Amino acid sequence: MTTTNGVPAVSVKRIEADGVDVFYREAGAKDAPVVLLLHGFPSSSHMYRDLMPRLADSYRVIAPDLPGFGFTNVPAARGYQYTFDALAETIAAFVDKLELTRYAIYVFDYGAPTGFRLAVKHPERVSALISQNGNAYEEGLGDAWDPIRKYWADPSAANRKVVHDAILNFEGTRFQYVHGVANPDSIAPESYTLDAALLERAGQKDIQLDLFLDYASNLKLYPTFQKFFREAKPPTLAIWGKNDPFFIPPGAEAYRRDVPDAVVTMLDTGHFALETHVEEIASAIKEFLGKNLSR
Repeated sequence: MTTTNGVPAVSVKRIEADGVDVFYREAGAKDAPVVLLLHGFPSSSHMYRDLMPRLADSYRVIAPDLPGFGFTNVPAARGYQYTFDALAETIAAFVDKLELTRYAIYVFDYGAPTGFRLAVKHPERVSALISQNGNAYEEGLGDAWDPIRKYWADPSAANRKVVHDAILNFEGTRFQYVHGVANPDSIAPESYTLDAALLERAGQKDIQLDLFLDYASNLKLYPTFQKFFREAKPPTLAIWGKNDPFFIPPGAEAYRRDVPDAVVTMLDTGHFALETHVEEIASAIKEFLGKNLSR
């Protein structure tokens, strides 16, 4: 394992999977237990920049950028259809390309329906589940989803524009980072500024609007995801920014319905909890995985 002054180094890499040039970050020893980190909207593996070094002394941590996000490149000739089924297929190919046969999954926001599809496909591979504001229950959807729900019900150009104007701009991106945070000025501005800048690339906003529309497919799969939780009973940690307007605390508590031993922890912060509570989250993960995984 590479270190810099004793701190595990995070490498940036690329690999072809599913016809996609996948950008990913990796740290930790090759023979250590794997933790697969799946990001959400409108972020990328960049959201794990501070968490990965804190876990890499004990785990091999791998964080890909999903297609349509960060620095993953999808060739135009690939004819990619931006749906959650497609994102999951690409990540499944990525996991296979890296020959990962056993891993804990950390899911956040969009990473949840992507990772849960992966888990349903290969339940035997999932050693543990860490959900940080990663929803799988209808009661976990907050009122902030109302404009998108209207878009699901009527995917008209007018409703598409409402979602575009409300969310896909700098202020909409910054809101997701600072809402519910006691001191919004404590959030490093490069986080939301990078996300907002990448959203301005040609074609990006249409990709995101397509994914907003397809998010309704995830709700239809919630019973399937919940069945996986009940049957596989993966060791589960739901660690939640309790002031998140998108994925609210009942979504965290609901995991206990299907995995009675799930650990549920609430943090006094918003959606992007790692921006304010990375030390607490890293410590909780290490304690949780230390009890549930072995080398």
